[in-house]
Amino acid sequence: MGRVFLVELDGRSYRCKFCRAHFALPDDLVSRNFHSRRGKAYLFNNAVNITVGALEERVMLSGMHTVADIFCCRCGQIVGWKYEAAHEKTQKYKEGKFVLERARIVDEIDFTNEVYVDTRPSMSDTEDA
Repeated sequence: MGRVFLVELDGRSYRCKFCRAHFALPDDLVSRNFHSRRGKAYLFNNAVNITVGALEERVMLSGMHTVADIFCCRCGQIVGWKYEAAHEKTQKYKEGKFVLERARIVDEIDFTNEVYVDTRPSMSDTEDA
């Protein structure tokens, strides 16, 4: 298969929930009002570190679209889809854009703020007693 080279985005980014590969920047976020089979989803202008699957016609809530599932290029998890073509004029703005499912991504802030709290008694706890 060969070696996978990943794009590292500068600053805050949306990443793969499973392997932390970078996907998109907040500046590329178009809308948070999308839905997938797994729940909420976000629409982005650009995405990196993904592979695009086969095109298929899919009936979505907003009508018929030509879409391709997108996968994390590091771990292979399906993370959303790409709009290739919209069949209705009002939906043309989606063409070429990427939908990332919220259940499959994390905002960089989601995991950089994780804190480990040691709840075992320490020496100072026994001294206070």
